[in-house]
Amino acid sequence: MSDRAAAYRGDRLVPARLSVGDVVRVGAAGLRTRPTRVILSALGIAIGIATMVAVLGISFSSQARLLRQLDELGTNMLAVVPGQQLFGGQAKLPERAPAMIRAIGPVRMASETGDTGVPVYRNDRIPSTRTGGLQVRATSLDLPATLQTRVRAGVWLDEATAAQRAVVLGATAAERLGATAGDPVWVAGQWWTVIGVLEESPLAEEIDVSALVGFPAAGSVLHFDRHPTTVYTRVADEHISDVREVLARTANPEHPEEVTVTRPSDALAARAAAAGAFTSLLLGIGGVALLVGGVGVANTMVISVLERRQEIGLRRSLGATSGQVRLQFLAESLLLAGLGGASGALLGAIVTYGYAAWRDLPMVLPAWALGGGLAATVLVGTVAGIYPAMRAARMSPTLALSTA
Repeated sequence: MSDRAAAYRGDRLVPARLSVGDVVRVGAAGLRTRPTRVILSALGIAIGIATMVAVLGISFSSQARLLRQLDELGTNMLAVVPGQQLFGGQAKLPERAPAMIRAIGPVRMASETGDTGVPVYRNDRIPSTRTGGLQVRATSLDLPATLQTRVRAGVWLDEATAAQRAVVLGATAAERLGATAGDPVWVAGQWWTVIGVLEESPLAEEIDVSALVGFPAAGSVLHFDRHPTTVYTRVADEHISDVREVLARTANPEHPEEVTVTRPSDALAARAAAAGAFTSLLLGIGGVALLVGGVGVANTMVISVLERRQEIGLRRSLGATSGQVRLQFLAESLLLAGLGGASGALLGAIVTYGYAAWRDLPMVLPAWALGGGLAATVLVGTVAGIYPAMRAARMSPTLALSTA
C-alpha cells in the first residue's frame, strides 16, 4: 500500500500523514478554483506590505543622503549670529568680530555675511511688495570655501567684482528669479549683473535665498554698514567644544550675552531624525492597510468553507482527519497571504528604487524591512486562517454531505 493511503494498524484504520508537498498542493488547488477572489484578497495584503516596505525604504534612503551630506560637509562648522539686547532689541556684531574670531588658534577659516535688508527683483516692473523672500547679503570672498559650496554656473566674486554691481545668486534665489549667469536683476533702483549661481548650501540655507554682493559694493551702492550678521567658522574637529565656549566672548568682548553660537550640522542631523520619526506615522498607515487585508483574507476563507461543505464532507468520509482538513484551510490562508506579501514586498522595493532615482537618493532598503514584511504576512495569514480552518475541521461529514 502507498505511504499516502490509509493503512490498517491492527483493527484500526490509520490515515496517512500529509507531507509538506501534499499540504501545499492541496492548498494551492483550493485557491486555483477562485482566482478572482484570491487576487482581490491578496491585493489588500499587497497594499499593506508595499506601503510598509516603501515607507521604510524611502525613509532610510532620505536619511542616508542627509548623513552623507554631513560626512561631506563635516560637523566642524559653527555659526556666530547676533542675539537680543537686554531690553529686547536686536543686537549687532562688532565690525571687527570676524577678524577677532580668525585670531583664535583652532579656527581654520571664517567668513562673514551681512543682511542689507534690500530685496532683489527680476526686473523693474515687479511690485516692491513681491520680494519672494529674497534679499541681498554682503559677503566676504572666502564664503564658498568655508561653506564648501560650489559655483554651479558662472564665477564667484573676486576683488574687482566685489566693488561693482555684480551679484552671485543662491540656488533657490536663482530658481525663483528665473535668472542665471549673465542676466540682469533689479536691486535698489539699479540694474545689477548676475555673474554666478551657487549650488545648494545644506549648512546655510539662508544663502540659498540670497543675492550675494561684495562688502565694498554693499557699502558704496547700498549704503550698508560693515556690521556682519553671520560669521561662519570652521574649527579643528578636536577643538569644537573649546572654541564654541569662547566664540561669544571673542566676537563681542563687551557684551558676550548678545551673541548666539550655533552648530548648523545639528539642524541637518535633526532633519534626519525627524525623517525617521515621521516614518512611524506612515508605518501605522501601512499597518492599518495590512489589517484590512487580513480581514479580507479571513472573509475569503470563511466563505470558502461555506461553499465547500460538500468537498469537506467527502474528504472526511474518505478518511481525512479533522486535523488534515484544518491544515488544508490554514495552508490556503497562508498561501493567499504569502502571495499578497511577496507581491507587496516586490512593489515596495520598486517604489523605493523609483523614488530614489527620481530624487537622486542612495538606494537603501534594509533586509530586515523585507524580512519583517514577509513575517507580518505569515502572521496575518495564520491569524486570518485559524477560525475558518477550525470551522472546517469541526464540520460533521454527514451534515456536510446532507446540506450540500
